[in-house]
Amino acid sequence: MLRWSMMALLLLFQIPALAAGASGSGEPEEVARTIVLVRHGSYVADPAADPAVGPPLSPLGVTQAHLAGARLAALGLHFDAYRVSPMRRARDTATVIADELPGSAFEVDDDLAECMPPTRREEATADTSPAELVACKDRLDRLFERYFHPADGGNRAALLVCHGNMIRYLVTRALGVDTKAWLEMSIRNASITQVRVEADGRFKVITVGGDGFMPASMLTGATGDDEGRDQGVLVPGGE
Repeated sequence: MLRWSMMALLLLFQIPALAAGASGSGEPEEVARTIVLVRHGSYVADPAADPAVGPPLSPLGVTQAHLAGARLAALGLHFDAYRVSPMRRARDTATVIADELPGSAFEVDDDLAECMPPTRREEATADTSPAELVACKDRLDRLFERYFHPADGGNRAALLVCHGNMIRYLVTRALGVDTKAWLEMSIRNASITQVRVEADGRFKVITVGGDGFMPASMLTGATGDDEGRDQGVLVPGGE
């Protein structure tokens, strides 16, 4: 009995050292910035809706947003910035997510509005002018510079509720690959993407389109999903 008591005591003294860092050096963990991007929930296309704003979430989209919000709460991140696209489906999603994150206050960032950047698949951009493609790319590059940079003075986290096209484009920027490859990815409605920016400026893509918190019957918006469950995809790959 005495032997086991001594072992337990030793473990108690070791726990603080383990918590100080995996290396056991006691050095504090390097600060980092985490950017969490959430695609809006499912919606039903409405030709009568203002194209600059778009239609609201469908009932399914509202439920997806609630599940995404619960997942975000479980991550335990302290967000110091909450931003949302000006489009209705994204703002509706952010409103629902805010119910799961007490103290959150989303601000609209007009640059987060959906657009179509250049892609390798020219058939996908047949109805988009070259000038619009360039303007979209410039805007997304501006967003990348605004949010994807090292933290200053401590760990930071930003939550962006926006659209599929820009999430995929920003992931290609973080990976340092050809940005025209963005359409080769497909992410679902209300899915969660996480990118970490290390103190030295390196990027770590942690999750792309994470949706394991939703039942299979609610997965919509990605290639291969039941189109009957999601009529909100207006361009190839969804947005």
